[in-house]
Amino acid sequence: MASPQPQSRILRIGLLQDGRILEERHLRKPGDFTVGQDPKCSLVLPLPELPASFPVFEFRAGQYNLVFNDDMQGRVNLGSSDVDFHTLRTQSMAMERGDQYVLPLQESARGVVELDEDLRLFFQFIQPTAETDRPQLPPDLQGGSWRTMDRMFFGILAASLLLHFSGAALIIASEPPPEPELELDQLDDRFARVLMPPKQEEPKQQAADTAQAAADTEKDKPKESDSDKKPSEDTASKPASPQEAAARRAEVAKKVSGKGLLKILGSSGGGGGGAFSDVLGGSTGGGDIAEALAGAGGVGIATEASVGANGPRGGGTGKVAGIGDLGTSGGGKVDLGSKKEVEVSGRVTASTPEVESSDVDREALARYIKTRLKAIQGCYEKELKRNPSLKGKVMVRFNIMPSGRTGEIEIEENTLGNDAVASCIRTVVRGWVFPFKPDDEVPVAYPFVFTPAG
Repeated sequence: MASPQPQSRILRIGLLQDGRILEERHLRKPGDFTVGQDPKCSLVLPLPELPASFPVFEFRAGQYNLVFNDDMQGRVNLGSSDVDFHTLRTQSMAMERGDQYVLPLQESARGVVELDEDLRLFFQFIQPTAETDRPQLPPDLQGGSWRTMDRMFFGILAASLLLHFSGAALIIASEPPPEPELELDQLDDRFARVLMPPKQEEPKQQAADTAQAAADTEKDKPKESDSDKKPSEDTASKPASPQEAAARRAEVAKKVSGKGLLKILGSSGGGGGGAFSDVLGGSTGGGDIAEALAGAGGVGIATEASVGANGPRGGGTGKVAGIGDLGTSGGGKVDLGSKKEVEVSGRVTASTPEVESSDVDREALARYIKTRLKAIQGCYEKELKRNPSLKGKVMVRFNIMPSGRTGEIEIEENTLGNDAVASCIRTVVRGWVFPFKPDDEVPVAYPFVFTPAG
């Protein structure tokens, strides 16, 4: 038997589905061509009826052989006629090898192998050319970017972009809603403290102003010369004799007698005794003051014994004391008082809450709210300062969300007749975070009773 001639043509293999070519291979290097689910196969196909790797074409002794089994169907053109796989098996035209059949292929052979109902492999031998170096699909099967694009994904993407940009344009074009202005009494206490911080004293500035005033006063005082200072220093250093002391007191009395009230009391005028005689009425000018005031109850003359010794200030007469003998003792404190704000306190009584779900423990909820009644009491006392007779009941209804925060808050009943207290309570309840995590929203109704504390 003559040895087979070396192959001068290459094997062309294509994959067909419903009459369309899905893939085409040109085997320029002789070798086996396998199909199956194994990633190492020449053509990976999800065919459960075939093994993981099935050699449809094998290259042995310089010649390609067609390999098929009993379950595979197809036809082969051997040059003169077409022969199906059943005829090849029954007439022993193909060599049997275990459960497979092997048919040597000439360069003129071509045919079709049916792998599935819709998948087929066609094969033929062609001359190797430059165009066969790179397999090309037919022009009607070569898809562009539009054909390879997922049209459903592109449609969803386009609709999403259109919706988002339309919404953004609508928001930009629409006018912002007006923000209602709140009165100061409607603001929460913590915001009021931020808006109106307490005025702080400025001790440093007051100290600086005091020092500046003292410096100006010292500057305005007349400066004493050295000649004025020496006599005073000498006089202070030397003890005064009784004659000198008496002369000094007389000089001081003479200077002071012409000043203020002493001038009025000691004045003497012609014809009527001056102002003092006008006051006393019956006395004559130049008379003794003690004689004029004799018999006047509760009036006395300050004497050395009474004034210097802190004696009685009642009736009686005595020796007139000089200005130098006058003495003052002690000093009192005058309490001007301070402005105090009247303390107003109120009482808040919380009853048992109404809970419409078993996910929230009623007693635990009551304990949680009782620890936060101080803020509710603050809302009431703030308005109680304005209306001391304010009292009543406020029923608050709210929802506990699955996150533990409060949902919709409503004032179901308000017998106080004061909207500011209700608004403040709503603000306080909105900030609560409960230790409950229910599966769904839980409605709660909680009553608060407000009364003045005395």
